[in-house]
Amino acid sequence: MERLVFALNGERHEISGLDPSMTLLEFIRTRTRFRGPKLGCGEGGCGACVVLLSRYDPVADQVNESSANSCLVLLGSINHCSVTTTEGLGNTKNGYHAIHQRIAGFHASQCGFCTPGMCMSLFSSLVNADKDANRPEPPNGFSKITVSEAEKAISGNLCRCTGYRPLIDTCKSFAANVDLEDLGLNTFWKKGDKQANVAKLPNYSVGAVCTFPEFLKSEIKSSINTLKEHKLEIKENGWHCPNTIDGLYALLNSPSISASNVKLVVGNTSSGVYKDQDLCDKYIDLRGIPELSMIKRSDDGVEIGSAVTISRVIEILRDDKKSTLVFNKLADHMNKVASQFVRNIASIGGNLILAQRNQFDSDIATILLAVGSSVTIHSGSEMVTLSLEEFLEKPPIGNQTLLLSIYIPSWASYSNVLFETYRAAPRPLGNAVAYVNSSFLAQTSPDKETGEIFVDNICLAFGAYGTEHATRARKVEDILKGKKVTASVILEALRLLREMIVPRDGMSHPEYRVSLAVGFLFKYLSPLAKELPQPEKHVNVEGTNGTINGGKFDEPDKALRHGHDVSISSQQEIVLNSEYKPVGEPIQKAGAELQASGEAIYVDDIPSPNDCLYGAFVYSSKPLAHVKEINFKSSLASKKVISYISAKDIPKGGKNIGLEFMFGSEPLFVDSLAEYAGQPLGVVIAETQRYANMAAKQAVVDYSMDNLEPPILTTEDAVQRESYFQVPTMFYPKQVGDFAKGMAEADQTIESAEVNLASQYHFYMETQTVLAVPDEDNCMTVYTSTQCPEMAQSHIAMCLGIPFNNVRVITRRVGGGFGGKGFRAFMVSNACAVAAHKLRRPIRMYLDRKTDMIMMGGRHPMKVFYTVGFKSDGKVTVLHLDLRMNAGISPDISPLIPGAVIAALKKYNWGNLSFDIKVCKTNNTSKTAMRGPGDVQGSFIAEAIIEHVASVLSVDTNVVRRKNLHDHESLRVFFGDQLAGEAPTYTLPSIFDSLASTPSYEARADTVKKFNRVNKWKKRGISCVPITYKVSVRPTPGRISVLNDGSIIVEVGGIEIGQGLWTKVKQMASYSLKELWEDETEKLLEKIRVIQADSFSLIQGGITGGSTTSESSCEAVRLACSILVERLKPLKDKILAENGVISWEALIGQAAMQNVNLSASSFWVPEQSTSAYINYGAALSEVEIDLLTGATTILRSDLMYDCGKSLNPAVDLGQVEGGFIQGVGFFMYEEFLTNSDGLAISDSTWNYKIPTVDTIPKEFNVEFLNNPHNKNRVLSSKASGEPPLLLASSVHCAMREAIRAARTEFSSSGSGGSALTFRMNVPTTMPMVKELCGLDIVEKYLESLA
Repeated sequence: MERLVFALNGERHEISGLDPSMTLLEFIRTRTRFRGPKLGCGEGGCGACVVLLSRYDPVADQVNESSANSCLVLLGSINHCSVTTTEGLGNTKNGYHAIHQRIAGFHASQCGFCTPGMCMSLFSSLVNADKDANRPEPPNGFSKITVSEAEKAISGNLCRCTGYRPLIDTCKSFAANVDLEDLGLNTFWKKGDKQANVAKLPNYSVGAVCTFPEFLKSEIKSSINTLKEHKLEIKENGWHCPNTIDGLYALLNSPSISASNVKLVVGNTSSGVYKDQDLCDKYIDLRGIPELSMIKRSDDGVEIGSAVTISRVIEILRDDKKSTLVFNKLADHMNKVASQFVRNIASIGGNLILAQRNQFDSDIATILLAVGSSVTIHSGSEMVTLSLEEFLEKPPIGNQTLLLSIYIPSWASYSNVLFETYRAAPRPLGNAVAYVNSSFLAQTSPDKETGEIFVDNICLAFGAYGTEHATRARKVEDILKGKKVTASVILEALRLLREMIVPRDGMSHPEYRVSLAVGFLFKYLSPLAKELPQPEKHVNVEGTNGTINGGKFDEPDKALRHGHDVSISSQQEIVLNSEYKPVGEPIQKAGAELQASGEAIYVDDIPSPNDCLYGAFVYSSKPLAHVKEINFKSSLASKKVISYISAKDIPKGGKNIGLEFMFGSEPLFVDSLAEYAGQPLGVVIAETQRYANMAAKQAVVDYSMDNLEPPILTTEDAVQRESYFQVPTMFYPKQVGDFAKGMAEADQTIESAEVNLASQYHFYMETQTVLAVPDEDNCMTVYTSTQCPEMAQSHIAMCLGIPFNNVRVITRRVGGGFGGKGFRAFMVSNACAVAAHKLRRPIRMYLDRKTDMIMMGGRHPMKVFYTVGFKSDGKVTVLHLDLRMNAGISPDISPLIPGAVIAALKKYNWGNLSFDIKVCKTNNTSKTAMRGPGDVQGSFIAEAIIEHVASVLSVDTNVVRRKNLHDHESLRVFFGDQLAGEAPTYTLPSIFDSLASTPSYEARADTVKKFNRVNKWKKRGISCVPITYKVSVRPTPGRISVLNDGSIIVEVGGIEIGQGLWTKVKQMASYSLKELWEDETEKLLEKIRVIQADSFSLIQGGITGGSTTSESSCEAVRLACSILVERLKPLKDKILAENGVISWEALIGQAAMQNVNLSASSFWVPEQSTSAYINYGAALSEVEIDLLTGATTILRSDLMYDCGKSLNPAVDLGQVEGGFIQGVGFFMYEEFLTNSDGLAISDSTWNYKIPTVDTIPKEFNVEFLNNPHNKNRVLSSKASGEPPLLLASSVHCAMREAIRAARTEFSSSGSGGSALTFRMNVPTTMPMVKELCGLDIVEKYLESLA
């Protein structure tokens, strides 16, 4: 066929002249009106692009639906398919789908960029559950999906905003076995309402969405014969679909193919792992070859064609009639490979080919190796059957060797077979490559008299530990065969295994990987040894649960009682305030349904203007080098280059600036000297974003290091060479007391102890994106995803050398920011504007995830040394810090960070506090603001010190914490009278006591101790952490305009980045205008629209950040409304006196006729004496660690936060939960690694792991302290955006307690200290947990038995 036919949201599309390398996502976003699927990573790792892909089987008259990554699916592969995006479920015009409405009603969308993909993952799960005829029919309004399945429906989707809890509740609301009363805060019923029932939810109707239109079914049926008779044709557009093996080889050997860049594809998922380095001009789709899709079952096993998807393989292995123990365990393990939407399109053969050819760390290869699988390949003119082991050991095969099928034996006819598979990965449910995977199969026989177990035969397969491919540990197998399984035999086997598992050079965490392999084999063999307790045996200890404020959370602790396979639960305790109605009500976030339906417009959703071109950065790979020359390889991609923009293209009179701030500047482009790896050298311009991205990879840079000193990459280098940025006196934090005096008062001291905190990448779901459009009279309109439009305007103007009023910057909404869309975004908007100015054509830039991660900096890494003196009762008398902060190449905001560090550290009364601060200038990407900048580090440093003191004294850490909390007098000493405020506003002691000084807490702590006494291989820890967080409100503009029909436009300086600013502003405007329409505030709320930021419309908008933009914007709007009320109130009173009644529309109509100004502006400037204040909160977290793997499960987290009188409890709850989970990522998961040149190598979803739905607390409770004493705040409210992130250190501290229990159990000094005192860096990932517990504890344990 020469044309491609498919349906998109029920509409027919026919395409000829296909670009074979175009993905489905690119087609949808650039060739259609639909913008729901988003580009978040381009790797299949985030789920933002998920669509429903439906295929029709005309023989069975059956439609098969599955979720798929549209960023990986090639357009040519969807012939005769139907594609459904979130717009196809429902929309503004036709009505929203129940998924959209429930996402909005459960407050499960913040920035909204990930939401369309979430909707489609959930919809796919619902559709497939509802098609299962073996499931009972659900009650009306529910799906057949179960709660357990619903929780996993979005397990492959990433969200950086919400913390996942409301998303899980949304998914669970569709499950027939859910208890609706257990679901979290929503707009459908009040929490605790006994009338919670499905009738109050937006109705879900099975089959309401047509996933495969009838017209396409008819076309497929009518073309069946044509398809069968279709012979191979060489197509001009480069997409080929052979339907025989001979046809494939004829194609491969044809001159046009052999001379081309050709790629064989099934699902194209390999491109998510191994990024194409050049364009391919020929693609061969293997799915049309029947032999590659066949399934042959026999009594002994099953043979599966290599093009069968992994999801289908799982279904085959779980077939009810043929399924065996081996098959079921294989299927369970495969279900943890990648994510559902990748498994749905990835083929099993493709996975094995990657393992054989590319040394891919395949789980599938490892588990199939252990069961004795074999493969059939076609090489040359013959078919050969090889064992999987022989296949993997062959030299890497090329396109001329075709993998036909895989045979998997069932082992059904064998008795006494013991089969297990294992993997340790950063995420439990998959979507993460394993550190080590393994699979073991043994045939055993018991001694009839003693019952002891003998190993008759055994296969031990290991993979992913840093080897070329999965391998068998044959020497270990040999020493086990024929032997009775005893502790001494296991020890012998493990010692030999440790010698055999040797990770290759350069592999991360090599000792950890070896230890994992040892632990897996121990876990497998120990149940066979009679004298050994099973490591998997989990002894549960009943205990009472904690309470907050007298028993809010008093249900039995499910995670404690039942281990980990439990439904995620949560409670929210929030006091609603009606004093300023509708302010204070948990109303639905403005635009949430638009976000869910994919209709909300982000910068990259704006249709490209005519003649639009696209740009991609070329950046330095060296940290300090002269750039002599830049050329491009001779390649298909380099032919797509239209222009190259560099420093020489900056207009005359313009400045080469990427950032200019009060502390210094940073160039946009390298002129001649590159100063850090990742620094922009220039921008490649091409006709599409894909072409530009690929062309940028073709750049070849000639560097010279002549006459240059070595680069400064670490704080140690900087200190040695005295390379610093100065902290201006006005920003330098104030010391407290006298160091010498404090030391003299101390009974004991700890000197020069060390704390290390690494960086963290923002990982907003929408990467940096800009559209620059040249306008008349040397003007420029720029659409940019930024937190600072006004500063973007000034930077673009300075770069181009034109007046500010020649540059118009527009920002509607931002797909996540967290500080990363602040100053670092100017690089992208400036570069885009320079290109547009030079070429006089619109230019669009949308950074790929790798470039974004390399260039955008992230959180400040820190190394801290501390000396602390304290009394024998734990009261600290003195603290001195030596703070070394890696700022990168330019100051950015770095001189402000030390003040935040010290402010957060001051949550405790240190008696006397001194410090030495060095802001180190290094040859690294500049670090910048990231949610809670400085504060999160300072708060954690304080906890590390307190824990160190407690361990030295051998006392409960919480006792030391409580002893060193401020009273109001010491708070005034450390923070000053202004920040300390009135005594009733200091709520931290009562918050802390509510969590950690109650009988229920003592009972929980005692239960943890009991658990640790009776469980050897799992340990638990519990910890409560208080926080303080200083914020400042800033001057902010606001404007309200009432149109002639009575509808209202509101403008504010702040940007909607997911924090609910628009929602709170709407509530404030409605409240502030209610004097004009008092009885209809709800209707008034519906009339208000908050519009995008426009630098030509509202000036002095400032920066959206620091957690206070919402309240500042609300106050500015309140002032603007009061002006309008003052104008309209006399008119309203007059009309009422005359007529007795008046509607809002009539009032506005009369005002317009009488020429009353219906637009009012304000500029709120806060009182200097009350502009700053402190936020308070605490968190109590309980964790469980697995000593064999280092895996940590957060069993429960209870958060209590003083929100004042919340402006919108639902919005603030989302901020608290989302901030906490982002903090969990910082403390537990997110390793932001660089190479020896300082270039980020954590540069993709493959190697940088933010939290997912399977890593949040199993029980997640939040309570807001209703504190009415904040009279100097905006309607007594307080900030919620950043402070809760600090609460996540409670998880880290609980991990320390669990590790301490493990080290005590094994009397281990592990790494870095004694059994009780040790250093835990941030993040504390699985390898670090295992290392701290002991890498050799299994051998030590077995030796102790001997």
